[in-house]
Amino acid sequence: MITTVPSSPALFVAFLFATSFLWSFPELVLATSKHGSVTRHYKFDIRLRNVTTLCHTKSIVTVNGKFPGPRVVAREGDRIVVKVVNHVPNNVSIHWHGVRQLRSGWADGPSYITQCPIQTGQSYVYNFTIVGQRGTLFWHAHFSWLRATLYGPLILLPRRNESYPFEKPYKEVPILFGEWWNADPEAVIAQALQTGAAPNVSDAYTINGLPGPLYNCSNNETDTFRLKVQPGKTYLLRLVNAALNDELFFSIANHTLVTVEADASYVKPFESEIIVIGPGQTSNVLLKTKPEYPNASFFMLARPYFTGMGTFDNSTVAGILEYKNPLAPRNIPSLKPSLPAINDTSFVANFTSKFRSLNTAKYPANVPQTVDKSFFFTVGLGTSPCPKNQTCQGPNNSSKFAASMNNISFALPSIALLQQHFFGQANNGIYTTDFPATPLMPFNYTGTPPNNTRVTNGTKTVVVPFNTSVQVVLQDTSILGSESHPLHLHGYNFYVVGQGFGNFNPNTDPPKFNLVDPVERNTVSVPSGGWVAIRFLADNPGVWLMHCHFDVHLSWGLRMAWTVKDGKLPNQKLPPPPVDLPKC
Repeated sequence: MITTVPSSPALFVAFLFATSFLWSFPELVLATSKHGSVTRHYKFDIRLRNVTTLCHTKSIVTVNGKFPGPRVVAREGDRIVVKVVNHVPNNVSIHWHGVRQLRSGWADGPSYITQCPIQTGQSYVYNFTIVGQRGTLFWHAHFSWLRATLYGPLILLPRRNESYPFEKPYKEVPILFGEWWNADPEAVIAQALQTGAAPNVSDAYTINGLPGPLYNCSNNETDTFRLKVQPGKTYLLRLVNAALNDELFFSIANHTLVTVEADASYVKPFESEIIVIGPGQTSNVLLKTKPEYPNASFFMLARPYFTGMGTFDNSTVAGILEYKNPLAPRNIPSLKPSLPAINDTSFVANFTSKFRSLNTAKYPANVPQTVDKSFFFTVGLGTSPCPKNQTCQGPNNSSKFAASMNNISFALPSIALLQQHFFGQANNGIYTTDFPATPLMPFNYTGTPPNNTRVTNGTKTVVVPFNTSVQVVLQDTSILGSESHPLHLHGYNFYVVGQGFGNFNPNTDPPKFNLVDPVERNTVSVPSGGWVAIRFLADNPGVWLMHCHFDVHLSWGLRMAWTVKDGKLPNQKLPPPPVDLPKC
């Protein structure tokens, strides 16, 4: 691109300001407008950076040297173009979590599913349009465990001159929950996959990259996120759970939160003192501050919800809500909220049941009323045999931990599935299209587990025709312990039409389904020891990953993929791959 320098002094000053701004914020290159919609260009340089947390200094993978990564902001209808350049030794890809990616599956990002990863010294341009979505999403790496440090908010604003269907906030604040390891997370998962053991848990949770004052060797001033507010105002908190392996409870002492959006879909507003948010889930909540300056500050706490049998990071991250009062005395008390017990499944179920789609004329809930294809997938843990001449550290010394859907542990292919599909190369030895619609060996899923816990390995997809109305029941199992599994579907939102505990009953449960205003999400937690039913219309051609958003379970194989065929019309077909699509 050739740049000319303006001749007049005033223009020259403006030019210097604009260019210095772009140098200061390299991720935002420029925005170009066309018919009200805008194309927003970003540049992501994947670079190493030294970071010190909890007295441990280590080199982490970042975007543009930032941790967490930069905001990507767009309006509904805008096109987003992100050039990602990989300057680190690791392979990498970026997933735009929750973006529908209508006919732009090449930009979805999961390695070996829609693309080969971007190798060292290579680049790739992600190019997609925001269609019918507004709210909070996020972007993150989708290769191994790199998303431990490679993540950032994706903020989708309404179209120009359109308002929120709730009170306009005084200010908007992204709050990203993360997880911090003193060790290198890549080494942690590599060691676990080698030995068959559960990986070492994180050393802290973080809010916007900061662990807060409750951890040893954490500085109260520099390592704590502080939300400074004024009295009598409404703040919009854009919550993102970017943690790798933990669902979280979150609360602000003496304040009520009003949930207005989940996974970039508006919901009927509801109040709660405590929020539950799973990995991969996002939510917009309104915080109404107190009318007068209170003589206190308020802890914002998050800690895990966990029901499994393994170890987990049983710690608490704290931020502080402060009222900006210049006349406040120095030593005011700090109040702490109380959070539910770690394994309080009934609280989680009660909270989850409050989500309902807004379902207005402008924002309707287009729930499929009939089902063309119905599926039943078990979701849970299992084992795989220890390699010969090796002692393993799984459930016993002759097995490794594994995870599966319908007892198939998904093995990543060597070539991206979307390329294979597009060029008509299914069932050619790389992957097959025979993922089972129901478990091949039914059992009492939430009762006494079977003696044989072995999983089978395979790279299998389900094929559905374009515009198929799909229903999936996701059933937790008790194998190696019941636990909640946050299931994420790429390329789609779905409606959560029903959920319950125990084994799903195909005769008595469907009549209770909510087909009027169920919540619309991209990530839903399968209840611990229970089931959830979702519906979606398969109107987006491509290959779409569905997986548990606990990265430990993802690494163990708890994933599968949907192949959605092209429709008959030109605008119902997947376009050819971009010329710079990375090669394996």
